[in-house]
Amino acid sequence: MPSRRHQLLAWALPRMRGSRDLEDVATERARVEQWHTTLDRALPTNAVPRFDRRYTITTETLAGAGGAFTSYTVTPRGLDPDLTVYYLHGGAFMAPVDPFQVRYVVRLATELQARVVVPDYPLTPEHTVHDSHAAVVDHAVGWADEGPLVLLGDSAGGGYALGVAEAMRDRGGAQAARMVLFSPWVDLSTSTAEETEALDAYDPWLFIGKLRAYAEWWAGGADRLTRYEASPALGRLDGLPPTLMFCGTRDLLVPGCRLLARRAAETDWDLTYIEEPDLLHVYPLLPLIPEARRAWRQMVAWLG
Repeated sequence: MPSRRHQLLAWALPRMRGSRDLEDVATERARVEQWHTTLDRALPTNAVPRFDRRYTITTETLAGAGGAFTSYTVTPRGLDPDLTVYYLHGGAFMAPVDPFQVRYVVRLATELQARVVVPDYPLTPEHTVHDSHAAVVDHAVGWADEGPLVLLGDSAGGGYALGVAEAMRDRGGAQAARMVLFSPWVDLSTSTAEETEALDAYDPWLFIGKLRAYAEWWAGGADRLTRYEASPALGRLDGLPPTLMFCGTRDLLVPGCRLLARRAAETDWDLTYIEEPDLLHVYPLLPLIPEARRAWRQMVAWLG
């Protein structure tokens, strides 16, 4: 049974974030595009006390098919890490890095004694996965050439991370050593539509109308929803790095995670799937709940 803190967060979080489904696709697209014009795309490091004293941050410019974009690398001061965590952030492919994600980034950097690379990939609806995918894969391969690499992603970023791992495998050469996925959005198609629709009233945070619109924007059209870059759960899964995946059952994305686990069981892919009853979307990242602390311990122990 979820903790009382989790139950409180399940009530409060959607209200704090003003979560609701879209009115119609055209209105939502105009709303998101207008919101994007107001964004400051700098990494929100003010979410972390004394960030500048505790961490260094460097930037790189990546050349994507849809234009240049920035990647940030966060490293604890005075440390030259061997390990690199390559973090693809969530946000339905239409939101930038969130302050609570930055807090998780610095926790990863500190407790894993790692540098954490955060590509700030271009957002939909102005951009599709094809505008940044090849550049992100090239970048991740470059870091894998330098030493051990962990691919990590939450929600939309979890799907992105899986697609990157598939592309790295297909290219050959340096690969990620491990991968960690939090409630990854791995199937943007309609292959799990019936099960997803049944969860729509149970998930207080995600909404099926928005997911359908954002999925089509990110894929670049309805005819591209099943391509592996957009829906990596439908791609070839053999030969991927050992992976740990978390999802709760109060989450519209759990049908895609179950599909991925079923397909993985038919391959040589070493996928460990932890599914927690009645927990929210990306619960391992949520603040102040014991379920997130448990997920952290499980992840650290699995990473070894």
